Amino acid sequence: MALDLADYDRKAREAVMAFWGGREKARQKQVEAGTVDQGERAGVTAGKNMDGFIALVIDLVKANGLAHASIHQQRALLTLPGYFRPTKLWDLLVLNEGRLIAAIELKSQVGPSFGNNFNNRTEEAIGTSHDLWTAYREGAFGKHPRPLVAWIMLVEDAPGSRSPVRDTSPHFPVFPEFQEASYLKRYDVLGQRLVQEQLYTTAAVITSPRTAVTTGEYSDLSEMTSLKTFVTSFAGHVAAEAARA
Repeated sequence: MALDLADYDRKAREAVMAFWGGREKARQKQVEAGTVDQGERAGVTAGKNMDGFIALVIDLVKANGLAHASIHQQRALLTLPGYFRPTKLWDLLVLNEGRLIAAIELKSQVGPSFGNNFNNRTEEAIGTSHDLWTAYREGAFGKHPRPLVAWIMLVEDAPGSRSPVRDTSPHFPVFPEFQEASYLKRYDVLGQRLVQEQLYTTAAVITSPRTAVTTGEYSDLSEMTSLKTFVTSFAGHVAAEAARA
């Protein structure tokens, strides 16, 4: 049976419009209340900016044979046990008949502080996946096939994310792919290596300008981290689990 990609491109564009629109609504609400956060934080306080992508993932689950799976998106039901820490809160969990099918992290990065936030996002992504897979090895989720662990990152397409960045490493050279690389390039390299090192089953890194609030415009950075690759991998994993069940 062919995989159902759930009209992902249209839904992704809707998700992008909701992302930028949600940020602006949150900022305007704070302006009206006279309690504006510093910098870009005013646009993320509402905490719902990536909900459109969560809806896309849910549609993929339902369209590929697991319509009756338990899909959790409420905070109280998003916790999994860790190995280096007691628990970890995820953004979306999919379970079927007591088996962990998928765990998804959704992140975003909007300027101007691309530098510090890139390092934080990198450390967070690596640590989260290493903790989960170690817990899996130790039987935290039972003796079941490996779950799919996914990472979605939306990065603002802006001069600050596209401009070359220099690094200082006085003792040993930086890897060539990072030399003079923009933050968009660095996020793409990060996403590719998260998959190559099997820290995540699939990872999508997409970029979008603020003007996409009315158009839903977004772009991929490479085939490995494209949204289509992510959607295809996710749909295939769900279909395989449905066939096994």
